[in-house]
Amino acid sequence: MTIEQSVSVIIPTFNRAERLPRALLSVLEQSRPADEVIVVDDGSSDQTRELLKAEFPAIKLIVQSNQGVSAARNRGVESSSGSWLAFLDSDDEWLPEKLEVQMQAAAANPQFSLIHSDEIWIRRGVRVNQMKKHRKSGGDIFLDCLPRCVISPSAVVLRRELFDAVGQFDESLPACEDYDLWLRICHQHEVLYIDKPLLKKYGGHEDQLSARHWGMDRFRVKALDQLLSQVSLEADKEQEARAILLEKCRVLMAGAHKRNNVNLLDYCEAMMQKHVG
Repeated sequence: MTIEQSVSVIIPTFNRAERLPRALLSVLEQSRPADEVIVVDDGSSDQTRELLKAEFPAIKLIVQSNQGVSAARNRGVESSSGSWLAFLDSDDEWLPEKLEVQMQAAAANPQFSLIHSDEIWIRRGVRVNQMKKHRKSGGDIFLDCLPRCVISPSAVVLRRELFDAVGQFDESLPACEDYDLWLRICHQHEVLYIDKPLLKKYGGHEDQLSARHWGMDRFRVKALDQLLSQVSLEADKEQEARAILLEKCRVLMAGAHKRNNVNLLDYCEAMMQKHVG
């Protein structure tokens, strides 16, 4: 492969020694091989490191103290050399032609710097259909990105130069860090969507971020606030982003009242005062 099409795969993991081999094998069995595969062990206390050294010795392993998925992905990017970056969550699995299809699309559509695809959802071992609100698409999808995350990290390949230009994953966000990055990209760049499943996305297990953090919209509100405060958006995009932020604050406040969460109430009230009107 040419340097312009070299692909680095970054896999962050934390205490997933049982699931990690499935993810790694799905990368190693790609019809278009990755040029570099990096696993970032984010402070696992299970047998992750022993597993990698024994069964996957050719994989580049980086070990760090537990700092969260954003820090792990960022560390992997910093240690990589590919002109394209591909992320794979350690509980997901690529289909065999994933990289081949996406890199052929990249060559045929050089105007795009982010390419993503459809996916198969598996919940507790059973395939389930995605809801309409989770439907993926391409082009100018910024408005679709505002309510929820509509791009899966495991489905993406993106140019390193784009990642460098918009900034890394936000390490201050314990979840919804992907939502934040896609907002920063999609408000100014169209994306290419491949309308076929290229991965299996597994869910329903207890160590998912969505299971560990209640009220995920807390983090989306922070991402929206940062975007509105730091970026000059087109008028229609700014108006819709502000409306979504206020809507999420109202929903969060209703939940905070039930939980008697004074800190969250104060935070949402401050956000609403900042962005109302």
